[in-house]
Amino acid sequence: METALEQYDPQIYELTRQEAARQSGSIRLIPSENYVSKAVMQASGSCLTNKYAEGYPGRRYYEGQHVTDLIEKVAQERAKKLFKADHANVQPYSGSVANLGAYAALIEPGDTIMGMSLVDGGHLTHGWKVSVTSKFYKSTQYPVSPETGRLDFDHIRDLAKKNRPNLIISGATAYPREIDFEIFGQIAEEVGAYHVSDIAHIAGLVVAGIHKSPVPYADVVSSTTHKTLRGPRGGMLLCRAEHAERVDKAVFPGLQGGPHMHTLTAIAVAMAEADTPEFVAYAKQVVKNAKALATKLLEYGFNLVSGGTDNHLILIDLRNKNVPGRKLAKALDRARIVTNYNTVPGDPAPPSNPSGLRIGTPAITTRGMKEPEAEQIATFINRIVDNIDNESAIEQVAKEALLLCSQFTVPEHFIIPNNKNR
Repeated sequence: METALEQYDPQIYELTRQEAARQSGSIRLIPSENYVSKAVMQASGSCLTNKYAEGYPGRRYYEGQHVTDLIEKVAQERAKKLFKADHANVQPYSGSVANLGAYAALIEPGDTIMGMSLVDGGHLTHGWKVSVTSKFYKSTQYPVSPETGRLDFDHIRDLAKKNRPNLIISGATAYPREIDFEIFGQIAEEVGAYHVSDIAHIAGLVVAGIHKSPVPYADVVSSTTHKTLRGPRGGMLLCRAEHAERVDKAVFPGLQGGPHMHTLTAIAVAMAEADTPEFVAYAKQVVKNAKALATKLLEYGFNLVSGGTDNHLILIDLRNKNVPGRKLAKALDRARIVTNYNTVPGDPAPPSNPSGLRIGTPAITTRGMKEPEAEQIATFINRIVDNIDNESAIEQVAKEALLLCSQFTVPEHFIIPNNKNR
């Protein structure tokens, strides 16, 4: 039966069909990408996309909020339960907006923030020089240890005492090790700074109990709702009760107008899916797969930043392989293996053509792949590096990658037990 999209706009229908085929026929290793369930997708494409809802439940600036108020309250309560937080704001359009909202809630323009350097694994919105966060706030950065590739908390403490930031950011976008949020909280307290923790990448691991939660140690916790959390593309802020009013005002009316109610509805569904034993098993397998992939890459002589991984993410330093990150990412893409080139600590190359490759396991794990498949993927990567200028060899890996994908179809839905209790 012809769909409405197919009938009205066959060009866009065909392009979306091609994208679905690409996602199905590729080994997707970008650590910030995943596959949402059909339930999340249905909520994202629901009639809630028709509704404006500026404000918060019970305090809207538009009428007709009888249902939207209930949906937002459900999303808030599910997030609070999952993360054991006093307060949840599920309106931010993205993780970047959520980060800016956290800063705006706690400090003033011109105050000093301290976050992880971008080249060492931090995010643009942690105060990097090309981000608006470095223009609104004075920014100072902390690196990882050049010897270990890990956070050096003694050095971070010294930098905090020297620079006296008003706000310290923990969290990363390309850091493969577990972060001790408790120590960050202690350092922030020692220098009289607020502590904001960005767990966009590891939120799913946190709710599954695999990684320590920053909620007890941070004033505000920022996150996306996709990546390891496996929800729609959106953002979220969690905070202590004492900061709730300021956080809400920072998001609306401070940064945004009406929330995207279709996304917010899908966030509520994703929170329900994450509150299941199946999701916990999934998150555990994400880490197992990452460790298996890392171990096999080490066997092939790859240099991994920090020597391995504790989470869903692996950062490869390719300098010993004499292959630029961008060139390898492009070759892997032709071989149906999707990654992103990335800077590594101490990288002498520019971000446009860095020395690293960033990979992760959330998406392949959602498809049901386990340790043997992770090891096979490491073999594919090694073969591409060894044959970086051999298009026939790359084409052969692409055929094998497609065959592997054919054994692990994109799931149509995820089983949610005890749905009647939600």
